[in-house]
Amino acid sequence: MKVISIDKEEVNKMPVVAFNKPIYVIDSVSQVRAAVAVLRHHAVIGFDTETRPTFHRGERHKMALIQLSSPNEAFLFRTCFIGLPEPLLRLLQSKRVKKVGLSVHDDIHGLTRLNEAFRPAGFVDVQDMVTPFGITDLGLQKIYAILFGKKISKSQQLSNWEAKTLTEAQQRYAALDAYSCLQIYDLLTGGGFNAELSPYRHDAEPQP
Repeated sequence: MKVISIDKEEVNKMPVVAFNKPIYVIDSVSQVRAAVAVLRHHAVIGFDTETRPTFHRGERHKMALIQLSSPNEAFLFRTCFIGLPEPLLRLLQSKRVKKVGLSVHDDIHGLTRLNEAFRPAGFVDVQDMVTPFGITDLGLQKIYAILFGKKISKSQQLSNWEAKTLTEAQQRYAALDAYSCLQIYDLLTGGGFNAELSPYRHDAEPQP
């Protein structure tokens, strides 16, 4: 049986990918409706969330950021300041607009903590998409490396997502996480990946 997987060392040798499209930080409820209107023009958008990291047992934070990306730009909704306003809630519940993310079950749980009335619809999980191709690595960084030959830096992952102002590095990291899921969706649904030709395809290791 053949599988596709990549070593961490191989990922670290790859060039780092950067997000170079416009980024819009939405930190006021008055900005939400216009941002959502732009996103609704697309049938598929990239999706991710960020939560302030915890470093102490029992500590727990609510979701601080929702990232939604079109092919053209990314919107960062600062839920730590604006909550889950009605236009954004309706978009996340829309069956018409697909939201593509990774391990979306965890994100959906976080969204429900923000608003118990939230009823998810239209979500697509990248992990479910790559499994039929024989890809056994299910983290975003390794999936992206296998498909595109580039590395997504995770240096901002444990930064403070509830800070008064997000740094440019935080913004680009957050935007890229959502946009990369959209890229993966487009590649796999468009037939742009041939698993048999992947340089990371090898025999599965025997089970002990």
